[in-house]
Amino acid sequence: MTFLFSLIIIYLCLAALFESFRDPLIVLISVPMSICGAMIFISMGLGGATLNIYTEVGLVTLIGLISKHGILIVQFANDLQLEGKSKREAIEMSASIRLRPILMTTAAMVLGVVPLLRATGAGALSRFDIGLVIASGISIGTLFTLFVVPAMYLLLADNL
Repeated sequence: MTFLFSLIIIYLCLAALFESFRDPLIVLISVPMSICGAMIFISMGLGGATLNIYTEVGLVTLIGLISKHGILIVQFANDLQLEGKSKREAIEMSASIRLRPILMTTAAMVLGVVPLLRATGAGALSRFDIGLVIASGISIGTLFTLFVVPAMYLLLADNL
């Protein structure tokens, strides 16, 4: 229920940002894939990880983080279309120009949760769960974002 509520809130915020109901769908298409990527490691029980309140907090955080990648691509492609580029040219340029910022953000997030993954002592297991969800989800979700969001943009986006 928490995930559905967070997705609805993020969708509505994105709809207000883009002034469109179609662009937020393109942005959020990578969210289920990143959640599945995070849940693979939870279901394998890697490091004793279980589905608990800490993993749910990590998943809600993951939804916001992975949405940011799609926002970068879609917003830049929309701006390029307004400058006169075709939809295909705009998404190709957007994906290639925004590749470095997306990969740098992903690397920073994954490296930022390494202390959570290596924690010891009291509460270490709960920190490990949050770190595992964020690190695995954003790594796998970034790969999906870089390939799926441009394809969905070509299918769903309006010609501006």
